[in-house]
Amino acid sequence: MKRKPQLELLKKNYLFVEVAARVEAYRKRHPNKELISLSVGDTTEPLLQTVTDELVRKSQALGTKEGYQGYGLEEGAIDLREKIAASVYKNHFSKEEIFISDGAICDLGRLTAFFGSGSRIAIQDPSYPGYSDAAKLLDAKEIVYLPCHREGHFFPDLRLVKEVDLIFFCSPNNPTGYAATFDELQKLVAFAKKSKALILFDAAYAHFIQGRAPRSIYEIPGSEEVAIEVHSFSKLAGFTGVRLGWTVVPKALKYEGGEPINPDWKRFITTIYNGTSSIVQAGGVAALSDEEGSQKVIKHYMENTKLLKETLEKKGYPVYGGVDAPYLWLDCGGQDSWELFDEFLEKKGLITMPGVGFGKNGAGFIRLTGFGNRTTILKAVERLR
Repeated sequence: MKRKPQLELLKKNYLFVEVAARVEAYRKRHPNKELISLSVGDTTEPLLQTVTDELVRKSQALGTKEGYQGYGLEEGAIDLREKIAASVYKNHFSKEEIFISDGAICDLGRLTAFFGSGSRIAIQDPSYPGYSDAAKLLDAKEIVYLPCHREGHFFPDLRLVKEVDLIFFCSPNNPTGYAATFDELQKLVAFAKKSKALILFDAAYAHFIQGRAPRSIYEIPGSEEVAIEVHSFSKLAGFTGVRLGWTVVPKALKYEGGEPINPDWKRFITTIYNGTSSIVQAGGVAALSDEEGSQKVIKHYMENTKLLKETLEKKGYPVYGGVDAPYLWLDCGGQDSWELFDEFLEKKGLITMPGVGFGKNGAGFIRLTGFGNRTTILKAVERLR
């Protein structure tokens, strides 16, 4: 058995591994100093009580003869798919078009595998590194990076893009924190139709949108003919450790030859995936049933982000994002990303994320997040001051 050659294409020091190594070295030098992390996009607030109550209820039911169940539907429990269809998409899609997963990044990897090797894949730059890593591992024919600059609202100039097969697109974007406008997404859909490309739309942070930006690609007319949307409960309901997501594959979506994609995806996913935990899915129904509770937690993270942004701006840092997502994209002012990362670490005891790790066009930026409890964020604010 030979080693898969595509593994050589992955960076030896993956972004998060390199950050961890530098932090560990700091701790060895300063064992008594407290570090505050503003780096990883992981939730910190407890699950809603309504969710934990349902997780417990479902778990206990499995311990009874009446409540026990074995394998469920690979595509997901009917009640959860119907709840997503009603709560998120206002019944624009049926349960047959919604597939439950163990998280957005997992399904994005499966989608990359599903559409096979030899595809020409376009990816925002900067963007979450998992997109390009999946494309490399699954032997993409070509990876086209779409430069996203502050001058263009961190939206790529699609006029410069050559023909591609798949477009990875995340809005609100990680790491820049920007949500694409209706007009921008309209351009993206028009481009996909013209070039016969398929959009893989990552909407993991959609519920953080506070302004008028679309929360779904499907708010754009005709998008169900060119887009698959992947979503997650990780940020919506704090399920980062619980693992639950979904993917929408519209029946209107077709291959270039006119064949429907939906039945092929169902056949594919029911072959390689045995279904999501019934306990977790019950928690997902509860989370969607308590929208007020979920929005309260989201508001907490966005208030954290606002506190950080206002403090950084007062110190003279140009900061972007932080309006529709809990991410701040800080201009290093001519410094290298890793240089400013080290400066924040050594002088302020703050862990950030170097922008260069998100792509070539992330060089000269660092990313900070508003995920955290209020006490910790207030400590970070004091150090920034």
